[in-house]
Amino acid sequence: MRKQLVVALIFSISAFVFAQKKELKTVEKAIKGEKYTEAKAALKQAEALMSSMDDKTKSKFYYLSAQVLNAGGTGSIADTDAALVNLDKVKIGYSAEVNLLKQEIANALLLKGNKAYEKKDFSKASVFFEKSYRVTERDTVFLYYAAATAVNVSELDRALSLYEELKKVGYTGIATQYVAFNVEKQEEEVFSNKNMRDLSVKTKTHIKPSERVLESKKPEIVKNIALIYVNKGDNEKAIAAMKEARAESPNDINLLLSEANVHYKMGNTDEFKKLLEQATQMDPKNPELQYNLGVIATESNQNEEAKGYYEKAVELDPNYINAYINLASLVLSKEEAMIEEMNNLGTSKADNKRYDELRDQRQALYKEAVPYLTKALEIDSKNLSAAKTLMNIYSILGETDKHKSLKETVATLEAEGAN
Repeated sequence: MRKQLVVALIFSISAFVFAQKKELKTVEKAIKGEKYTEAKAALKQAEALMSSMDDKTKSKFYYLSAQVLNAGGTGSIADTDAALVNLDKVKIGYSAEVNLLKQEIANALLLKGNKAYEKKDFSKASVFFEKSYRVTERDTVFLYYAAATAVNVSELDRALSLYEELKKVGYTGIATQYVAFNVEKQEEEVFSNKNMRDLSVKTKTHIKPSERVLESKKPEIVKNIALIYVNKGDNEKAIAAMKEARAESPNDINLLLSEANVHYKMGNTDEFKKLLEQATQMDPKNPELQYNLGVIATESNQNEEAKGYYEKAVELDPNYINAYINLASLVLSKEEAMIEEMNNLGTSKADNKRYDELRDQRQALYKEAVPYLTKALEIDSKNLSAAKTLMNIYSILGETDKHKSLKETVATLEAEGAN
């Protein structure tokens, strides 16, 4: 009786093993024919027999499941994720096959990313590029692509996370490109490696072989990290990141100006001015830098210094209208103290004399401001603020015809909704 039971049990196990192999062979056949729906159905049948599978058979099951989910690179993101989970469960054998399939999955994701990028769907492209990297975690350049495309659609939190990861793994992007001129296409072509390039030159399909080294992407990465912090309003982290970025790119004036702007937003005007002065040394012919230094000097009540900066700005750019307007404002800012003193004078002979002196000084101020405002209106005839100020000055100076003309101009500009 015991012998019969053992024989029956052996027959039972053999039947299970046969069924497992049959279903997995059906899956393999369907995969080869790219009949993934049939393959999924056969996998369902095989899954029912999982409890009796040995480790090697289970590994084969998981490997085939990954193939089916990948569906020759046409599977969805969710299918790709599931395929990778299955590949992680392959414990015995199939090492080479698993690595090859992972590379196929990575290539398919990269292809999808490129297609999305060509359609300017940067958000989707970024996801595909990142996932392509995650599959093997070898081609770090795809993580860089993911970060750069995330920035394009202002997905700043995600871009920041990716850039921080690139920084952590020490990605630089420095690489050697192997190049040759394609005789048939009449254009330069980049090869994936030196051997392929050399072979193409040897077969005479290509000529003029050369090599070039790509510049480091590290300065760009730390710069973008800093700019994202600026955009997020995280000023302390922005400044720390800026300093690191500037250490990488000491000659990047835009980076220096970005740090200066952060300090300005934080109210650190001394540091802002210091950085602007550094910027003027790097770019001495930039009128905007001179103008901004003038604004800071004005806010600090350093009017003579401000005047020098504004004059330098219009020297570099004779049409820098805001500099002319600010020069006029500097002149007219002296008027307030005069008016206050005039209003506080009495009726004595000495007071009357002082009043006349102040009136003459005030008119001299107006005459000094006139050329700046006139130039501003020459540059921009629709500048309502300059027109109004000049109109009022001509009224006080008693220049009736000019006042009348400007009054008509102001009325027209106001009707047009000018600023």
